Amino acid sequence: MTDLPLDPPSVRPASLDIRQRHWIKRLLPNTMFGRSLLLIVMPLILVQAISAWVFYSRHWETVAHRFAADVAAEIGLVAESLKLADSDAQAMRVMRQAGGQTDVAYSFERGATLLPPVPPGGSGSEEHLRVAMEERVIAPYRIDGISDPGNIVVTMQLPQGVLTAALTNKRLSTSTTYIFILWMIGSSLFFFAVAAIFLRNQVKSLRRLAAAADGFGKGRPIAYAKVEGALEVRQAAVAFFQMRDRIQRQIRQRTEMLAGVSHDLRTPLTRMKLALAFMADSPTVAELKSDVVEMEHLVQLYLDFARGEGTEAPIETNIAMLLADIAAAVRREGTELSLDPPPDLVVPVRPNALRRCLGNLIANGARYGKHVWLTGRGTDDGVDILVDDDGPGIPASEREHVFQPFIRLDSSRNPRTGGIGLGLTIARDVARSHGGDVRLETSPHGGLRACIHLPR
Repeated sequence: MTDLPLDPPSVRPASLDIRQRHWIKRLLPNTMFGRSLLLIVMPLILVQAISAWVFYSRHWETVAHRFAADVAAEIGLVAESLKLADSDAQAMRVMRQAGGQTDVAYSFERGATLLPPVPPGGSGSEEHLRVAMEERVIAPYRIDGISDPGNIVVTMQLPQGVLTAALTNKRLSTSTTYIFILWMIGSSLFFFAVAAIFLRNQVKSLRRLAAAADGFGKGRPIAYAKVEGALEVRQAAVAFFQMRDRIQRQIRQRTEMLAGVSHDLRTPLTRMKLALAFMADSPTVAELKSDVVEMEHLVQLYLDFARGEGTEAPIETNIAMLLADIAAAVRREGTELSLDPPPDLVVPVRPNALRRCLGNLIANGARYGKHVWLTGRGTDDGVDILVDDDGPGIPASEREHVFQPFIRLDSSRNPRTGGIGLGLTIARDVARSHGGDVRLETSPHGGLRACIHLPR
């Protein structure tokens, strides 16, 4: 039996590929707008680079070589004509006629000697002219780029003296080269700007749809009402509105059903209370009255849980003032509570639903502890409301379990030792209807901390 390798070869490339993908993701833009522009820019740059390479390596080089060959042939032709000239007057006439027809200024110095040749180099035009002179001229020559970069001087050694030809770079290049480059860059920038504008409009529709979905998840009114953008974006918007209508219709049906259930349950309870009121006092009647009161309390808790936030609309609320009102009401009931409100922070919430949420958490803290601390503090994206107590707390393994409906750590389910297991469920339901959440932690006071996060 052979031992397996500790690091199989097939594992290493996979982990390397994962690291490479993560490295590439860090370089890529995070937004759809940036990635879409990148998809446009990269092919555009590649096309421009290939076009420029083809142009410079084929067209420009060929044209520049032909221009230089024409100039070298003209200079060579003038040199041969001067060799055949019988007098200086004839030589001057030849140079004058050649200069007028070729835009090259010729001069001749009889008996002069050519200076040593210039080392190879200079501009591209000079290099093309040097290659052409090597191909078409047999006599010694020298090419000088003078102080003016637009002019080139060619001197050639003839038997009678030195021929000088002064020409401009216009004879060796064409303006279509620069026109092509400007058109290529200008058209690319123009179409890139047009594409960026269209992409921004498409991304704006997606951003509005995302903001509408986020606002609906937080229970806020949706300002996004116009379906626009590309076909896929419009389809997503229509699907979102249909989903919103179904959810709102389901909530309305549930609320209407609960209103009927509330009426049907409270009516017999009221008759029972009236019947018990006319009966003589006895231990049995007292127990029945207590049972009726307990049933009313249970019915109200069930309705609060099923109704959730109800139809209450969110309004801009000063959290510090809301916490102060809740603390005053709780203290009137005899609960020892310390309040540390946040600075003036306004958040869109449903005040009554939030009161119910905090009331349940404070009631739990007062039931199991002797003192409750209510603290508010602002965060980057909203506000955190902390409810601490000095009770026994909840084990970490049970902190998510207790948010389920009708779950109590006390298995006796005796209302006198606690609720019926809906307080934390209602609190989380209210917080999540605002787009936030409730989490349980260990309090610095030794008991349990309930942290409510509400986004802006």
